[in-house]
Amino acid sequence: MSDDSKKPSEKQQLIKLGLEMGPLLLFFVVNSMYGIFAGTAVLVTTTLISLVVSRIVLKRTPIMPLVGGAFILLFGGLTLYFEDDYFIKLKPTIVNLLFAGALATGLLLGRNWLKLLFESAFQLPENIWRVLTWRWAGFFVVLAIINEVVWRTQTTDFWVAFKVWGIMPITIVFSMTQLPLIMRHRTDHPADKDS
Repeated sequence: MSDDSKKPSEKQQLIKLGLEMGPLLLFFVVNSMYGIFAGTAVLVTTTLISLVVSRIVLKRTPIMPLVGGAFILLFGGLTLYFEDDYFIKLKPTIVNLLFAGALATGLLLGRNWLKLLFESAFQLPENIWRVLTWRWAGFFVVLAIINEVVWRTQTTDFWVAFKVWGIMPITIVFSMTQLPLIMRHRTDHPADKDS
């Protein structure tokens, strides 16, 4: 049996995208209409629902949405309990620094977490996995710094809009800049499998 049978279908990918982006989009809409606390309540509720639906419909909950969801529940809950938006604004900084720290510490201890997450998608030499991991660790630090600058210098509405409409494009652009390195060093090219 080929590895293709393990890959999610296009429909599953769309469901996954909707489950991951839906809560964030609703957060943006509700925040713009009713404020940060209503937006946060919707974000917490819809994140919890999306994690449950992901488990039921997709038969799994991917690790990144699970970790992100746990932090949304924690920091969103603190925001609502203390009626202080500081917590929800600080969450991206802490999460990004934790991701950067986990990647860097893993490398220093001989564990490449990025490779463990993505080696089923493509095969790369060990040194290239290390390069990618250091790049992603650095990227997460940059995202943490950007979040700090934006939430401390801009309005709450601007921060929410940037979180929804800025971070995703920045992440996509960064990911795309990694593709040349990945494509140049892949050891699992489809043409190689046919020979």
